[in-house]
Amino acid sequence: MEEVPQAAVPEAGAEAHITVGSPDAMQDLGRRIAGLLRPGDLVLLTGELGAGKTTLTRGLGEGLGVRGAVTSPTFVIARVHPSLTGGPALVHVDAYRLGGGLDEMEDLDLDVSLPESVVVVEWGDGKVEELSDDRLHVVIRRAVGHEEVLDDVREVTVRGIGGRWSAGAGLETLAGVLSE
Repeated sequence: MEEVPQAAVPEAGAEAHITVGSPDAMQDLGRRIAGLLRPGDLVLLTGELGAGKTTLTRGLGEGLGVRGAVTSPTFVIARVHPSLTGGPALVHVDAYRLGGGLDEMEDLDLDVSLPESVVVVEWGDGKVEELSDDRLHVVIRRAVGHEEVLDDVREVTVRGIGGRWSAGAGLETLAGVLSE
């Protein structure tokens, strides 16, 4: 009997690549990503200082309909923005000043907040991955053209890790160019 090939199952780890042309477009990308998020999602943001991590998170907050201005939590480490629409709260963490891994972050009780919130961690690489097998990793890089850095242009890679971000998660809807 001939073996019938099974339908291709997308691997966990689907990616979208987006070129963002301005801070307003970065915020719009955050709003678009928010449309894919649900309670229990963990989002890690990676990028150099000034890359646009907080601007993206501001868009996430707008898209999730949360209360309060989303600003960098660098000096308070974490801020909770409750939902105004009955959706998940946004827990915004800046792990820049935290040197250790998850042990150092235990006092933030992120594992308690995660099931009913969307947790966004700036500078979280190597520090919070253990919180969830399923996470969204957003890497923001300044674009370079003809050996010069293009001031407002960013290259963003959104990578889904784990089964939550496999088939049907919607990452493919993010790919392309955003400019305003």
